[in-house]
Amino acid sequence: MNYEQPRAVTRTATVVLARNPGPMTLEGTNTWVLREPGSDESVVIDPGPDDRAHLDAVRAAAGRVAVVLLTHGHPDHSAGARTFGRSVAAPVRALDPSHRLGDEGLGEGDVVSAAGLEIRVWATPGHTADSLSFLLSEESGDAVLTGDSILGRGTTVVAWPDGDLGDYLASLRRLQELGAATVLPGHGPELASAGAAAASYLSHREQRLDQVRAALLSLGPDANARAVVETVYADVDPVLWPAAELSVRAQLAYLGR
Repeated sequence: MNYEQPRAVTRTATVVLARNPGPMTLEGTNTWVLREPGSDESVVIDPGPDDRAHLDAVRAAAGRVAVVLLTHGHPDHSAGARTFGRSVAAPVRALDPSHRLGDEGLGEGDVVSAAGLEIRVWATPGHTADSLSFLLSEESGDAVLTGDSILGRGTTVVAWPDGDLGDYLASLRRLQELGAATVLPGHGPELASAGAAAASYLSHREQRLDQVRAALLSLGPDANARAVVETVYADVDPVLWPAAELSVRAQLAYLGR
């Protein structure tokens, strides 16, 4: 894998892959560097872990940084953000104040104008309460940066209790409206269609809910989350069961249990 080697993905987006692979991070965290060709500054999305080699590589790819934006506060996306922001003298904007560097926050309806781009902010909670997505207009490549709301491969965790399944389903329906927009995810490869990816995620979630309902019928309505995981996720590597248990707890809450 070409860790720390920038890769141009669209006309305005370059990815730098962090060296933090794992069951939850896939090949590693994608740090995105955005700029209109010819711009003398950039926008950095999700600097990733507080790893010097990675942050140095991002800094080299980004040049002069106007602003750093966070899709959400999980450490694999945000731990290096303040270190990076200080090193390039740029603010870090996030929904959660605890992850900001500077006074300016970030939320639904904001438009970030920098590096020749206009980046629209959508609140897409569900994976976490503070999850945001960033939309690039057709003129800038018609893409959406989804953080962990849509991954480049597989499905994501609804990180209960901070994450909420009802919110997540609503966010997926919203992302589905983007149709053919390219997905630039927080982990894994880019995807050709946000609409298709969101539709696939919605179908998967409905299937899982049906499986949880069936498990409760078999195990009894008072079955604990771990027992449901062992039934519904029997074909999944047990190393992923702790994450699956978070999603099951979110599913049980959604079903009113």
